[in-house]
Amino acid sequence: MFAAGLLCCLAAGARAGYPDRPIRLVLPYAPGAAGDIAIRQVQPLLEKRLGQPLVIDYRTGAGGNIGVQDVVRAKPDGYTLVLGATNNFVINQFLYRKLGFDPLEDLAMVGKLADVPAFIYISAAVPAQDYAAFARYARQHAGKLNYGSPGAGTTPHLSAYMLSEAMHANMTHIPYRGSSLGVQALLANEIQLYIGGYSIAASYMPQGRVRALAVASPTRYPGLKEVPTASEAGMPDVVLSNWWGLAAPKGTDPAVIATLSQALNEVLAMPQVREAYAQGGFVPGKGSPAEFEAELRGEARRWQDIVRKSGVMLDN
Repeated sequence: MFAAGLLCCLAAGARAGYPDRPIRLVLPYAPGAAGDIAIRQVQPLLEKRLGQPLVIDYRTGAGGNIGVQDVVRAKPDGYTLVLGATNNFVINQFLYRKLGFDPLEDLAMVGKLADVPAFIYISAAVPAQDYAAFARYARQHAGKLNYGSPGAGTTPHLSAYMLSEAMHANMTHIPYRGSSLGVQALLANEIQLYIGGYSIAASYMPQGRVRALAVASPTRYPGLKEVPTASEAGMPDVVLSNWWGLAAPKGTDPAVIATLSQALNEVLAMPQVREAYAQGGFVPGKGSPAEFEAELRGEARRWQDIVRKSGVMLDN
């Protein structure tokens, strides 16, 4: 109660002068990325709450590191923010040899925009209808099956690697330049396993072109109730979903962070936002900056171990 009251008081104090000009939001990926879609759906509502434009600045490259570093180096005045994904905040510091910054130490977390539940897909050509059957098939064909990803070191890559290890399947990783090429490879049975978002199910499951074995989330996805959770399917807890969140440079006034957090939470709680997000494969985020940071620090410890086990290391 005290923390909630303090957050409101800080936000109220900050509103008197902040923001008084447009806010630049750095997106470290190209237009059309999941985070771009998610923020565009709430951008007008956030602008109305804050009373200022939210200007999206695409700063791509190096797995999102260029854009995040731009914000790390920015003036901590609340007028430069970053919308980062799981990789940007809790994976890349372990994945890249010379990152040059630590997201959890050099950024001030604002809050989670959205979770993107990961679905575990297999090719329709694979003779398996559920996870147990697929795991048996993968073991029987150890070393002969492939899994794809939208790139080395991405959350789908590392999660699929861990799943292959858990199944003792020794599957071969085939990285693609983006998710669309990976999905096409799954449809063609060039790969037998792919981890991706809800849009794949919406586009190809009605025609029976892919199968979803499970969704890596605590509950079944509203738009796909027939797909069990990973736990219900008997799948090891090795597949982690992606998410997107907002952060500011370290040293940003806590009152400014509180104002941004309050606006974000108010918008994400709106029924129309929850409905739009459900149709797009997103689950609205919620919680305080402190809760978001604590969640990230817990995830970072887990991803550090996963990256170490995978042996994947990248150069900037």
